[in-house]
Amino acid sequence: MRAKYVLSEAALGLWRNVTMTVAMIITMAVSLTMLGASGLLFLQVDKIQELFYAQIQVSIFLTPEITDEQRAELDQTLAADPLVSNYYFESKDDAYQQFQSLFADQPDLVGAVEPESLPESFRVQLTDPEQFQQVSEQYVTAEGVSEIVDQEELVGEMFSILAAVQTMALVGAAIMAAAAMMLVANVIQVAAYSKRREVAVMKLVGAPNWFIQTPFVLEAVVAGVIGALLAFGALAAGKQFLIDGPLSPLTNLLTPVPWRNVLLTLPALAVIGALVSAVTGWVTLRFYLRK
Repeated sequence: MRAKYVLSEAALGLWRNVTMTVAMIITMAVSLTMLGASGLLFLQVDKIQELFYAQIQVSIFLTPEITDEQRAELDQTLAADPLVSNYYFESKDDAYQQFQSLFADQPDLVGAVEPESLPESFRVQLTDPEQFQQVSEQYVTAEGVSEIVDQEELVGEMFSILAAVQTMALVGAAIMAAAAMMLVANVIQVAAYSKRREVAVMKLVGAPNWFIQTPFVLEAVVAGVIGALLAFGALAAGKQFLIDGPLSPLTNLLTPVPWRNVLLTLPALAVIGALVSAVTGWVTLRFYLRK
């Protein structure tokens, strides 16, 4: 009987305050969507970082005046260096072919550049990309070396932008979560006020607080779970129609977003939505019942 009473009261409460309940569900759905999107972005940034760091190269550009002996000595030094994972020599012709491939859509620029105007270089992959400074200091003073360029600087700028977007998404989700919590508290207070006589009678007959609180908390939990389901639907739709649609060339170039990650957001969002709603409702009623 108690369970039946609690469930019926929760259902009546949701229907009685349907407008505010809908507002609470929508706000919860938006905040959880932003939270889920920022979580997926966090996972993708880690994957992209792993992928790019594995492919980062240090370019050791050589001077036009370098001798065969100096080039051979530099080759031997790189081969014996424990900080070097792999390397290869790029001649002027190789550099020109790479230049033609990169700027194939700009024939005027390609026609204005001769192979002799491009420098020779050693393309080096490090065992640890973060040790670039140590490698740079070791080779920058070597004879025949003109300049050393680390791709990590460019990649680092890209990751800084992604991290900023990630932070903005988290801040937005936190703001929306705060709004959802305030709406939950407001809906619970309105529901409790509309049933103030019943609550007063139950308190007079000695009903425990948890029995009085449970229907109201259950209302908030149901709204939170519905909001989580809507948030998951929004993320799944974004994956299907946006990430796998117009944005697919970009995501395939970086790292595709797997469905596994999207599906994992469903239980996570449901737990977060239910927990936030339950805690907010319980705390609100605790203060209300003390009056």
